[in-house]
Amino acid sequence: MKPFFQVQDVEQVHGYARALPPLPAERVGLTGALGRTLAADLEAPHDLPGFTRATMDGFALGAADTFGAGEGSPVYLEIGGEVLMGAAPAFSLTPGKCARIGTGGMLPAGADAVVMVEHSRLLDETSVEITSSVAPGTNTLGPADDAAIGQVLLSAGQRLRPQDLGLLAALGQESVAVFQRPLVGILSTGDEVVPVTSEPGPGQVRDVNTYTLATQVEMACGVPRALGLVDDSEEEIRRLVTASLEQNHLTLLSGGSSVGARDFTSQVFMSFESAEMLVHGVAVSPGKPFMWVRAGDKHLLGLPGQVASCLVTFHLLVEPILESLQGRPAEPFARFARLPAVLSRNLPSVPGREEYVRVALQQDNDQWRAEPLFGKSGLLTTLIQGQGLVRVPKDSEGLDAGSAVEVFVFPQ
Repeated sequence: MKPFFQVQDVEQVHGYARALPPLPAERVGLTGALGRTLAADLEAPHDLPGFTRATMDGFALGAADTFGAGEGSPVYLEIGGEVLMGAAPAFSLTPGKCARIGTGGMLPAGADAVVMVEHSRLLDETSVEITSSVAPGTNTLGPADDAAIGQVLLSAGQRLRPQDLGLLAALGQESVAVFQRPLVGILSTGDEVVPVTSEPGPGQVRDVNTYTLATQVEMACGVPRALGLVDDSEEEIRRLVTASLEQNHLTLLSGGSSVGARDFTSQVFMSFESAEMLVHGVAVSPGKPFMWVRAGDKHLLGLPGQVASCLVTFHLLVEPILESLQGRPAEPFARFARLPAVLSRNLPSVPGREEYVRVALQQDNDQWRAEPLFGKSGLLTTLIQGQGLVRVPKDSEGLDAGSAVEVFVFPQ
């Protein structure tokens, strides 16, 4: 158990996330599987497509019949039939014969290639002139060209994309085993926070974190469950956190994670049976007051209340936990693109902590320039104006103008 507010490195926090086992697997239909994580390797149950098929409209034939054919020396073949789509041909071809065929049609016995219709000229209803030579296999797919029975096509831990779901459908798999989505309770605290429908009075602000966190959880393929607002009341915080602990895998509480006199988060989190303080303080800006208490197989996470800090802290410290629980590598900024750029101006920093600075991007000829946007952690506009974040290493006093940097580009 870590002492209260003993600052740890970001990498230590990520180490805890990497050690988490994934949630149990479940089977879901293909229409609900997009973005889910495959729980087991997918092996092809049969060959795909399972038969030799044409990839072009034209004439199925024996390639040997076309050898030496060209515009000036065509070969002449008898049309011995037409392949119907969705059916096996009821005829076979002998040397000197061909068959009309459409894209996707099954080659008849005796054919091993397809000549495109562009390289043919009909002479009459029963004969055709071929003006191009083809090799065996030209313009065809073999029975196991897409997949061979027993072949591992998708690996466990892979996040399913539209093309992956298409492959599953082609293999006749109407459901797939994936890791469960983490259920995430979201609670905003603070006497000063009011609902978005309220008119803020003096010293009050509307609730922002509930909405940004819910969206971030959804983008990470978790299931957000908004618990509402709560005043700085230990009794009320305990009531809502207790309910969330029973119903959710994670509970995110924004605000109340620092060492202020009215911050009850740590007392509430540590009051549960088997509670273990993993993290209370991280050497990072923004996000220093991040808190992580494990209670059995559930996780209670305290995030900064300032909106920009809360958003960045989620991507840096919470997202790796959600990734790990879904059987994926516990990486921060999992859905951010990485873009090489150069700094447009000096970027000072304080040694002893990592810093993530919001930047605007501008293209200068073939190079991207990153313009730091300085602003306090309560400012949303710097996140709106910026396109990404730049990391300043822990032991650095900053980065100079012209330095090569990697920008974590905000997901769209």
